[in-house]
Amino acid sequence: MVKSPKRFITMRLVSDLDWRILLLIVPCFSLLIFFSISSAATAATLNTISSFAPLKSFFSNRTPQRSDILLNSPSPPARDPARDRARKERLNGSRIAVCLVGGARRFELTGPSIMEKILNEYPNSDLFVHSPLDLNAFKFSLLKTAPRIAAIRIFQPKPIMETEPQLRVLTARNSPNGIQGLLQYFNLVEGCLTMIKAYQKDKNFTYDWIVRTRVDGYWNAPLGPEYFVPGKYVVPAGSNYGGLNDRFGVGDLNTSTVALSRLALVPQLDSSGFRQLNSETAFRAQLTTQGVPYLTKRIPFCVVSDRRYEFPPQRFGVPVAAMSSPGPLSGAKCRPCEPVCQGPCVADVMGSLIKGWSWTDWASGSLQLCDAHGEWEKGWEKRFDRVAGSKLARARKRVGALRLKDCVKDFEEMRNRTSNWDAPTASEICKLGL
Repeated sequence: MVKSPKRFITMRLVSDLDWRILLLIVPCFSLLIFFSISSAATAATLNTISSFAPLKSFFSNRTPQRSDILLNSPSPPARDPARDRARKERLNGSRIAVCLVGGARRFELTGPSIMEKILNEYPNSDLFVHSPLDLNAFKFSLLKTAPRIAAIRIFQPKPIMETEPQLRVLTARNSPNGIQGLLQYFNLVEGCLTMIKAYQKDKNFTYDWIVRTRVDGYWNAPLGPEYFVPGKYVVPAGSNYGGLNDRFGVGDLNTSTVALSRLALVPQLDSSGFRQLNSETAFRAQLTTQGVPYLTKRIPFCVVSDRRYEFPPQRFGVPVAAMSSPGPLSGAKCRPCEPVCQGPCVADVMGSLIKGWSWTDWASGSLQLCDAHGEWEKGWEKRFDRVAGSKLARARKRVGALRLKDCVKDFEEMRNRTSNWDAPTASEICKLGL
């Protein structure tokens, strides 16, 4: 049967129209499927990265909010009381040297906390003190009740000759007293190691652990057994100024010998090509060049400082913590003040600082900030007493009311309990400050 031309043309038009419609429908349908799959994938991706505030801000084209930072701040690992007790028992059966170095500027505030949180926490430990003679040295009379005193050296400070290697390796930048200040500090630290070695030789034994801390450190919690790690040197996290925080350290005898050899290792740093290092970068270099592994941990102390710092700190500025901060402050600068910055304010301030410089951990509300651009606030004594508690408040008041004859009596009592005494007479030390 032959189709008529008219009917054939009509069918051809219908067929062509069907194909045109199909060609329109298929791409639209394909696009619909594509967008559906794409939307699901995007949602899944955003859900996956939602715990990372910086990445999330990249995808959503916004700056991380304070709430993101606060919610994602790391929290400390859970403590295991049974494991801590077992560690503590092992430490109490070991030999521990506690080395205090530095001037006694605010020792009426820091000394009692060191006694309570370190020396009384490990009553088997032997105390070593290496400090310059100055107007505040009389405050060391507080140590007369320390459980065990091995050696005391209070010396008349003298300039240290600066060698060519020291001038090449070290920098005076950011050091209040230049390279001479660094050398004096290094001498204090290494001098304590010399005292420990002499005591070991005299008593014919070796220490298992050496704890080195600053005289101006205020402790608001005990030095726990988790900071004693065999084969590794433990230092505070934060305030590392491009290197490692050198305001505290604990290690076994081998790691501590390297860590405390601040002057002796400078020639080796020089031969290794290190140049223009500050205290913190020199400290890291001496550990790494000697193959000593280290750990950084948050440690419950701060360095009490009278120095003034700009507030709020910017980038390379120094944050000053209120002593009322829960911590751990890991050796950050602090003073007794009424905090002017807490919570979200701290997130704003600390977020502006260079993390590898003066930054300190502020997670979980552990940090409160002072405005430290001026002198200590009027009434700081009451603030300190409220934070430190009645026991430490009594010690502070006792030093403030100390009379010359009582000071001399305390030092003579302390000398009678000390194996190695290298210091002026009790009368000389007390008269200088009182």
